[in-house]
Amino acid sequence: MANHDLESPLLSSQPSDPPHIILNVHDSDSSTQQSNNHKPNPNTSSRNPFEFIGSDGLSVPAPSTLDPFRNDTPNIEGLYELIKIVICLPIAIVRLVLFGVCLAAGYVATKIALLGWKDKHNPMPKWRSRLMWVTRGSESHDSMPFVGTIIRAMQVIYVNRFSPSSRKLAVNEIKRKASCGRFPRVLLFPEGTTTNGKVLISFQLGAFIPGYAVQPVIVRYPHVHFDQSWGNVSLGMLMFRMFTQFHNFMEVEYLPIVSPLDNCKENPSHFAKRTSHAIASALNVVQTNHSYGDLMLLTKASELKQEKPSSYMVEMAKVESLFHISSLEAVNFLDKFLSMNPDASGRVKFIDFLRTFRLRTCTLSEELFGFLDVEKNGSITFKQFLYGSAHVMKRPLFQQSCELAFAQCDTRGHNQISEQELGDTIRHAIPDFDEDEIHELFSIFDMDGDGSVSKDNFLCCLRRNPLLIALFKPCLVHKDSSQVGQGILEEIV
Repeated sequence: MANHDLESPLLSSQPSDPPHIILNVHDSDSSTQQSNNHKPNPNTSSRNPFEFIGSDGLSVPAPSTLDPFRNDTPNIEGLYELIKIVICLPIAIVRLVLFGVCLAAGYVATKIALLGWKDKHNPMPKWRSRLMWVTRGSESHDSMPFVGTIIRAMQVIYVNRFSPSSRKLAVNEIKRKASCGRFPRVLLFPEGTTTNGKVLISFQLGAFIPGYAVQPVIVRYPHVHFDQSWGNVSLGMLMFRMFTQFHNFMEVEYLPIVSPLDNCKENPSHFAKRTSHAIASALNVVQTNHSYGDLMLLTKASELKQEKPSSYMVEMAKVESLFHISSLEAVNFLDKFLSMNPDASGRVKFIDFLRTFRLRTCTLSEELFGFLDVEKNGSITFKQFLYGSAHVMKRPLFQQSCELAFAQCDTRGHNQISEQELGDTIRHAIPDFDEDEIHELFSIFDMDGDGSVSKDNFLCCLRRNPLLIALFKPCLVHKDSSQVGQGILEEIV
């Protein structure tokens, strides 16, 4: 037997070994080898029906397999947990009583601290602040009884997530308090919601716009049997499970201070990314583009009893960055998508797409569905539907095309569109549309049900259903259109 050492290769090349042969197989060649009985899916048209408004095609990122809001132990499972809960029930009662006593004590201390204090714009006087130390162990929302009073006394900075003016005021308030040595340190939660701690979702920029150094703090909740994260579990169940544990662990770690670059003139987005990277590295977790908007989508899908609610999350931070649409708009698109009756995997087929948009099988409807079906497998996901709708709505000529479409429909010049006028216009795109089908389609535009469509309702309908602008393509690009229409045609071409 040969004597091999550790440095010798396990398999030595032989002179007699035949040379390697590399075969290049092209898709065009392989396609000819398919069975002659195979027919392409008619619902996977690759023609772009939105070129006339400046669309160059749709690209949709692959779906994320991560769920930042999933609690690992939403239900009570296992004999050990059942026995532990039974044993801890008396302890839970004691804890509940102590929680109530602490809440009451904090409420009383707060009322005393607030007594006669009216200058809420400036920091609370020291003697009042010392009384407020009693409330440091009470945390909740402002709207809750008793606790709301405590939170207000802590001079919390309020912000309406969906109001740009409110967000601007909150940033100004953060800057005012952070720049003043009289206020306590400003505590901010850049993710804007709770997660399961397994990933780091996108940061809101409010903490970074003022341009001051930040002190990152990370919190861990180590567990074996019970996940303490507030995700897909009710607050009542979460508190019950916490009260019936022998103990609950929490770790707090202070990271090195992160300062803005370029003499405090660093771009807030870049500043936030550097800070989030430092936190993600310390936690040893990945970063995603999920945001509070994804939680809204997840909650909506759960409320409507979808089998896989997490499949409707789209990483809203990226969607907002690409298309500048709000979370509320995304939820409206989800309502429309869910009306298409998606299957257990969260996908919608061509026939259900037609039913929701009151269309019939034709070349145009196949093009519309094929535009969304980027995978060309005969079904679409919510992410594809949202990306496609937002892509169309944000094309440079979309708004102009909507207004021109109304002008083309309003043949009488009454600033109202009748069912007959809409039908006459739509038949340029779908010639064999019958009266009943026109009536069904008209009901989408007739939002108030009065038998006519105003310009505001018409434009609002197309913002909610931007894919329908393709129905007006023939009248928008026809050579014999009006002077205004010709102008649009020249701009598009």
